[in-house]
Amino acid sequence: MKKIIFILLAFVALTAFTTVAVTWENDDPHSQLGFTVTHLGISDVSGTFNDIDVKISAAKPDFSDATFDLTAKIASIDTRVEARNNHLKSADFFDAAKYPELTFKSTSLKKNGKNKFKISGNLTIHGITKPVTMDLTYRGTTINPMSKATTAGFQLQGSIKRSDFNVGNSFPTLVVSDEVRIKADGEFVLKQ
Repeated sequence: MKKIIFILLAFVALTAFTTVAVTWENDDPHSQLGFTVTHLGISDVSGTFNDIDVKISAAKPDFSDATFDLTAKIASIDTRVEARNNHLKSADFFDAAKYPELTFKSTSLKKNGKNKFKISGNLTIHGITKPVTMDLTYRGTTINPMSKATTAGFQLQGSIKRSDFNVGNSFPTLVVSDEVRIKADGEFVLKQ
């Protein structure tokens, strides 16, 4: 009997200090994953992936323990020029038929100032997975007055090299820069 009481007390003590992680999902109309490359060394060309899904799991209200899981459909790439979009979807660049998605799964989140983090994780593009680290800013949480949903905002910035993922290898960096600057903004709704 003493053993059962001890086990029950230990269980109660452990669960009293356990926090439950909650899930947040991106609000599509208020979220975007953007990229910018330099063309011919003289101008920037930007685009977005319009079909993205991001899930955040966090137990702490300041998101310091959050994990991020992103999937973007390559076919949703949009640079405002249909011919360029189709070329980017082709085997010359992303090969969307063979590699229809890019993914990012976070592996660590480290504080880097007030509401700022260094987020590290595994990025998979074109069938190649590489570790990346980017800057993440938590922009706050509020109640959306229209939907009444609890909503959090984040902004991510960083850069990758397209050559690391074998994207557009036949195009020299004088035509399309190797550096691809990433900027993502998102609103995330608390799921009940």
